[in-house]
Amino acid sequence: MYKGIIFDFNGTLFFDSEKHQQAWREFSKRLRSYPFSDEEMRDFMFGRTNEDIIAYLIGKRPTKEMVRAFAKEKEALYREMCIKDYKNTVLAPGATEFLNFLAENNIPRTIATMSEKDNVDFYIEEFKLERWFDLSKIVFDDGTIPGKPAPDIYLKAAKNLNLNPKDCIVVEDAVSGIESARAAGIGKIIAMASMESVDLYKNIPAVSQIIKNFNEIDKSILEIPCYNRAI
Repeated sequence: MYKGIIFDFNGTLFFDSEKHQQAWREFSKRLRSYPFSDEEMRDFMFGRTNEDIIAYLIGKRPTKEMVRAFAKEKEALYREMCIKDYKNTVLAPGATEFLNFLAENNIPRTIATMSEKDNVDFYIEEFKLERWFDLSKIVFDDGTIPGKPAPDIYLKAAKNLNLNPKDCIVVEDAVSGIESARAAGIGKIIAMASMESVDLYKNIPAVSQIIKNFNEIDKSILEIPCYNRAI
């Protein structure tokens, strides 16, 4: 039994990995004349901060001003893609039903994403996340948290829920995010195969379940607070 759940967002609650890839491929060409490869995307883009990605692309640590300018340009391009593709700018399959279950049973939950504030604000408005989440507990890239695979983001998310990491479930799609959750001591890690093949996750010992739909999560592994149970 686990007491709470932490969601990565991009590629997990929102299947937007393709849009991020398109935006970074276009932007990487501007920075170094040729685009990201699929392998580079997996190893150096997913789950990383914009600063980390830009540093990899230019081969040195960028200035704060450079990060802000490049990141704003790239993220604006990404959000424009989301708005134009409004039919697919929806939560992942089964997510609404699963989030309703968590909210109805007062099961602690939050989001831990390496997206920056402009994107998080966009998600909050677009998906009406306040229906399910205490917005003050969402953890995002505010410039102070090391990118995944460092454990910091999941340690902070568990702390925001007042839970020990071992009592939490994490749902992740990125290999770097899975390593971040493992390093944080998260009790159960569920891989969301939104874009990568199921076989990729089968080779990661820290992953205990692989899903493509939130309906595949067994709700009985979540502990319903005693004050919420019928007597």
